[in-house]
Formats: sequence, structure tokens, C-alpha cells
Amino acid sequence: MSLSYENYLALEKYIESFEDKRGSLIIILHKAQEIFGYIPEEVQEFIGECIDLPKEKISEIVNFYSFFSTEPKGKYEIMVCLGVKCKKKGGYAILKDLEQELQIKDGEVTKDGTFRLKSVNCLGACGSAPVVVIGSTLITEADTEKIKKILHEFEK
Repeated sequence: MSLSYENYLALEKYIESFEDKRGSLIIILHKAQEIFGYIPEEVQEFIGECIDLPKEKISEIVNFYSFFSTEPKGKYEIMVCLGVKCKKKGGYAILKDLEQELQIKDGEVTKDGTFRLKSVNCLGACGSAPVVVIGSTLITEADTEKIKKILHEFEK
């Protein structure tokens, strides 16, 4: 996904299909995220120009709803729990190992767009610490080797 001219044209065509453009803003934002993979400021500004609404208003909506993202997402999100118990049992070391394995830092996306690495405060499985989620796969009592095996399955 990219901020290509073709993607802007596709979004503009989609926006033009609505009679009530402002009333369709949420639907338009979903389409923008589908087209671009996220909704950066440039795209918010473009939408604002198309529907005659200030970018600030669009930004408020994008930042309010958790299903919108202003940063690139990977195809799969890797969440590493750094809650107290997970951190004590090696969660931070797992995060650092994954940063090295994927060649990205916490919050970044791999160059091929497959993975986004993200540390979180709690995944609600403290009894099985450390915990990591890849996509929708919960990995309990995680260690780097277990995670690497699962990562390779997602890369296929």
C-alpha cells in the first residue's frame, strides 16, 4: 500500500460516489484505510478538501476511533506484553530479540509490510507469562525460539 497517485484517484472516485459526502465520512475513512493501509495526515487533508471539511475535524475522528490508524500497519501485528509479570518472566528480552530478528524497533513495521511490532501493558493472560500475540495467535509461556517458529508460519 502506498500514497500513490492511483490510490488518491481511487479514493476520490469513491468519495464522488456519495451524495452526502460529509454524512458518509466514516465510510470514506474506512475506504481510505483499505486503500492506503492507514490514514496519514496527507490523506486526511485530501479527504477534507474533497468534502469541504477542515483536516482538524477529520483528524479528531480518525484519532477518536481505535479502528483507524495514522501509521502504517503490518499485515500482522505482534504484541509483546510488558506487564509486570510478563516483564519479570522475560517479556522485555523477547521484545529486544524480536527487534533484532525483524530489524525494526517497537512501533515500527517491517520493510515488506508483513509485521508491526508493538509493546503493550497487558494482554490479560498473566498466569501464562510471558505472553505474545501474533495476528490472532496467542502465545503463552513465550520464548524467542517458539515465537520464531510461529513467525515463519505467518511469512508463508
